Amino acid sequence: MATSLQVTGTWILIGIYAGMVLYFVIRGALSIKNISDYAVGNVSFSPVAIGLSLAASITSAATFVINPGLIAVYGLAGVLSFGFVFPVASMISLVVLSKAFRKYGQSVKALTIAQWIGVRYKSKGYALFMAFLSLLLITFIVLILVAITKVLSKSLNVDEIYILIGLITFVFGYMMFGGANSMVYTNTIQAIIMIFVAFILLGSGYEHFKGGIDAFLAKFSTIDPNLARTTNPASLLFRDYFEIIFAQAIVGIAVVCQPHIITKSLLLKKEKDVNKFLYTAVIVQMLFYSVIVVGMYARLTFPDLSIDGVPLKTDGIIPAYVLQVFAKGWVSVIIGLIVVLGLISAGMSTLEGLIQSVSTTITSDIIQVLFGKQIKNQNTYIYINRAVIIALAVVSFFITYDQILYPKLSVAILAQNGVYAYFSVAFIPILFGIFSKRSGLIPPLAASITALVVYFSVYYFLPVLVQSYQLDFGFYTKYLEGGIRNPAIASSTAIVFSALVGMALMMYQKRVEKSEIRYERLQGNL
Repeated sequence: MATSLQVTGTWILIGIYAGMVLYFVIRGALSIKNISDYAVGNVSFSPVAIGLSLAASITSAATFVINPGLIAVYGLAGVLSFGFVFPVASMISLVVLSKAFRKYGQSVKALTIAQWIGVRYKSKGYALFMAFLSLLLITFIVLILVAITKVLSKSLNVDEIYILIGLITFVFGYMMFGGANSMVYTNTIQAIIMIFVAFILLGSGYEHFKGGIDAFLAKFSTIDPNLARTTNPASLLFRDYFEIIFAQAIVGIAVVCQPHIITKSLLLKKEKDVNKFLYTAVIVQMLFYSVIVVGMYARLTFPDLSIDGVPLKTDGIIPAYVLQVFAKGWVSVIIGLIVVLGLISAGMSTLEGLIQSVSTTITSDIIQVLFGKQIKNQNTYIYINRAVIIALAVVSFFITYDQILYPKLSVAILAQNGVYAYFSVAFIPILFGIFSKRSGLIPPLAASITALVVYFSVYYFLPVLVQSYQLDFGFYTKYLEGGIRNPAIASSTAIVFSALVGMALMMYQKRVEKSEIRYERLQGNL
């Protein structure tokens, strides 16, 4: 339970934060004339501001709240996976893909990934397929809503259902009007807050390091030896190096292929600004990723993962840690309130990007494609987009409420299942589209279909075969057992198979083209 001082301070901070957001939303909304302005903006921002905005967009509540909770449960193995392998892979991928994607995105004036793929491969059907698939990103919206609801509920001592209703009404309400212009403003401020909070959180457990790293890890061994190992056989996500390193590296490389991440480079107006934008984003993002270690501090604070005998849910561990650590003295409470603001900012920054990108995709790539002939006035799409956001709010509410009441380990499992499936399908067509100028439609489309089939087969169908018919897939079998499974396994497997299918068809396509050229030359000689 939060103290009365913490509750009062939190209400004051929320009031200031809400006022600031609404100011920038109004400022951004005044410059929006059409759906393109809403999607990619029409205001020129500095590359540093856009870099900070990207870092804030990538850093969701998963990074600051949900994933550290998993680390508190599973220990050092999770830090290696979520705090080292995934960050390094994702940042390398961000640098490589953002530059190339921006060049092609600028030339075709794409507003969304679905449009980019449709134009690149000259296929409206492919674009529509990717647009419908983007609905899976609603699961990520749900994760962020759960995290912010948990933080605010514990900080205000208010029932989670009331917090959720207020949160959805506020965020989805202002996102009906703000769009990309206001989002760069708000994301930049959120990123600055998050930078301060990241340092505060990282320093909050400094006393645990007295005696060095060995003494720090020894404390975990006394709680559970598995917590101090680089693999945790008792966990559901970090059992071995295949799961920790290989699967997580593949996921890290592909995770950049989300609309609120890779399309951010389209906000840059000048090519010379790209490097400064990426330097800013990568440096700040690596700081944010390091916050994962706070989960270790939380486990030492709650060795049995309970407070006064009441078990903590995985998604509530970090909010509880913040309230526990920053509750002694008014200075500590003020610092704690700043941390709460940072946790909220981490969620809001990505939530804004997801609402903007998903609603734009539904409006531009589904509704406009299917019903564009009946809608003559382009300005009508602004109002359609607002109606779409309202529909997203309703759907998100019901799924979020269910996850708050009945989570399977963590809402992270639901979110990863949706998001990982999406970028598993999108990765190869984006990769081929960027780096292979001669790639036709068949290789990437076959790769996408393969990824979709393999992902859901690994996550849903193969476990049924294992559990019902005792089929044995060797070392892979353990990843298919149990009611809760690791989405990274399904995603990495899907990406590998889709890459093999796509490359095989591309090589076959090139071989056929060479044969046709040789045949034409032979005919010419005759």
